[in-house]
Amino acid sequence: MEYNTSRPRLHMPEYGRIIQQLVTRCKELATKEERNEMAFAIVDFMGQRNPQLRDEDNYKHKLWDHLFILSGYDLDVDSPFPFPTIEEIKEKPKRMEYPKLQGEFKFYGKSILQLIEKAIQLEPGDEKDALIQVIANNMKKSYNVYNKEHVQDEVIFRHLKDLSENRLDLTGIDSLEKSKIYYANNRSNGKSNGKNGQNSQNQQNNQNKKRNFHQNKNRK
Repeated sequence: MEYNTSRPRLHMPEYGRIIQQLVTRCKELATKEERNEMAFAIVDFMGQRNPQLRDEDNYKHKLWDHLFILSGYDLDVDSPFPFPTIEEIKEKPKRMEYPKLQGEFKFYGKSILQLIEKAIQLEPGDEKDALIQVIANNMKKSYNVYNKEHVQDEVIFRHLKDLSENRLDLTGIDSLEKSKIYYANNRSNGKSNGKNGQNSQNQQNNQNKKRNFHQNKNRK
């Protein structure tokens, strides 16, 4: 019995030993025409064995790169794509930067930063003022949900100034509840609560009428 430990090392185990052997056979062919023909056939076979690659961008290019890796970076064929160098393949990816929102601001999320940048770019006017108030209201909601406690508006104003590098300022507003957006929301909620209260009162009156009717009937 022949064990895998005694066989040549697989350069890409996900393709299996059969494809590795085909690539080795391709390298041994005498003429370049024969190697080209077999290389194209191997790439098609690799695509059939790994259909999930078809969902990726430039999957054909990736298959040819994988073919070159399987050959040990030594394959003399006419590839439709330039083969990568060993240095390019072994190059480590660039270190990813940490998100800007850290520490006490992390619970606001990236969307708040994007909205702040958008508000900074707008010209002074009603649209910019409305967007700043939307940002502040959402910051307050995020703060309350994350910290599970009520936050003073002054804290939101300070955080907004810090995140915008002093380019957005709401210190001229006494509180978020007095802004146009908050007032509109509260007025809408008030109407809804008023309707709910009226419905509850009507239900209570109907129940009282039924109770009085049954009491008078029993007395007779």
